[in-house]
Amino acid sequence: MVTEPSRSQSFRNIGLLAAVQAFGGSNSSIVMSVAALATVNFAPDPAMVTLPVTAMIVGLALSTSIATMIIYRLGRTRGLMLGAAVAIPASLMAALAVMLGSFYLFAAALFLVGVSGAFIQQVRFAAADSVAPNLKSRAISWVLFGGVAAGFFGPQLSSLTRTWIAGSEYAASFLVIAVLSLASILVLMPTRLAPTIAPGSGVGTGRPTRVLLRQPEIVLPMVTAALTYALMTLVMVAAPLAMVHLCGHSPGEASSAIQWHVVAMFAPSFVTGSIIRRVGAPLVTAIGLLTIIACAVVALNGITVGHFTLTLILLGLGWNFGFIGSTTMLTSAYRPEEAGRVQAINEQVVFGVSALASLGSGFLLQTIGWEAINTLAIPLAAVAILLLAGSAMRRAAA
Repeated sequence: MVTEPSRSQSFRNIGLLAAVQAFGGSNSSIVMSVAALATVNFAPDPAMVTLPVTAMIVGLALSTSIATMIIYRLGRTRGLMLGAAVAIPASLMAALAVMLGSFYLFAAALFLVGVSGAFIQQVRFAAADSVAPNLKSRAISWVLFGGVAAGFFGPQLSSLTRTWIAGSEYAASFLVIAVLSLASILVLMPTRLAPTIAPGSGVGTGRPTRVLLRQPEIVLPMVTAALTYALMTLVMVAAPLAMVHLCGHSPGEASSAIQWHVVAMFAPSFVTGSIIRRVGAPLVTAIGLLTIIACAVVALNGITVGHFTLTLILLGLGWNFGFIGSTTMLTSAYRPEEAGRVQAINEQVVFGVSALASLGSGFLLQTIGWEAINTLAIPLAAVAILLLAGSAMRRAAA
C-alpha cells in the first residue's frame, strides 16, 4: 500500500518538477526560436527550412507511448532522467550538423530532441501522481508554470550564444540544450516521486484497455485535451507566417506577439489549479475552449498587430485552462495500476493530433487562408464544449 505523501513532500516534488519543466521546455523553445534561422544557409530548398522543427514535433508524437511505458518500467525519476539524457547527444549532433552544414543530420538531431521532449511531457503526470489528492490540480498547473521561464529563458540563451562558435552561427545555441538537460538530471536526483506499477508486475493490471476506452470519464478529457492542443498548434504556427508574409508586419512584431502568447500559455498556471478546486475541472476546460472561440472571433475582426497579439494571448489563455482542466479530469479517472496505459494512450492521442495540426497549418494557410483557419477553430471548439455539457447533464441525471 502506497503512503500518501506529506504536504511538505508534495510541495518539494512540485518545486523540483517545475524546474525540470522549465529546463526541458527551454529545449523546445530554443529549437522553435532558431532552428529555421540556422538552416537557411544549408537547406536543400528554402521551402524545407521548417522541416527540422517538424522532425522534432514528429519525434515527440511518435515517442509518447514508448516514453510513458519506459517511465513505468524504470520508475518516474530514472525514466525522466533517461529522457533528459537523450537530449545531450542530440544537442551535440545538432551543433555538429550546423558546423558541417548537414541538413539531414540536423533534422535527425532535432527528432531526438523531440524524443526527449516526450519524456518531459510526463512531468505533469509525475507531479499529479506524487502529491496528496487535494493538490493534484495545483501540482499540474504549478509545474506547467515552469513554462513561463522556458518561454523567456530558451530564446534569450539561444540569442546570447548564437555567435560563440566562430563561422558557425547558432551552433552554440544548440549546445545550450545539453547544459539544460544536464541541469534537469541533477534536479531530478533528489526527487521522491510516487512509485510506478509496471505492466505485468503482478500487482494488478486494472481494467482491460478496451474497457478503459469505453469510459466517458477517460475518453472525454483525452478528446478535449487533443482538441485544445491541436487548435492552439494550428493557430500558433500559422499566426507568424500570416503576420509577416500575408499582412506585411515585421518579423520583430511577429516575435513579440508569439512571446506574449507563450506568457499567456503558462503564466495563468499559478492560479489555474486553485480555480479548478473552486469550480471544477470540466467547467475550467469549457472556459478554456470558449476562450479559444473568442480568440478566433478577434482574428476574424482585423489583421493589425494588435489583433494578432490579442488573438495569440487569448489562444494561450484558452490552452492553459483547456489543457490543465483536461489533464486534471483524466488523472482523477483511472486507478494507480491503470495509470501507465491510460497516460500512454492520452499522450499518443494528444501529441499525434498536435503533430498533424502542425504539419497541416502551413498548408491550410496557403490554401484556405488565415481567416478560414480561425473560422474552422470555432465549430471544433464548440463540439468539445457540447461534449462537456452532455457529460455534465449525464452526471446530474445519475
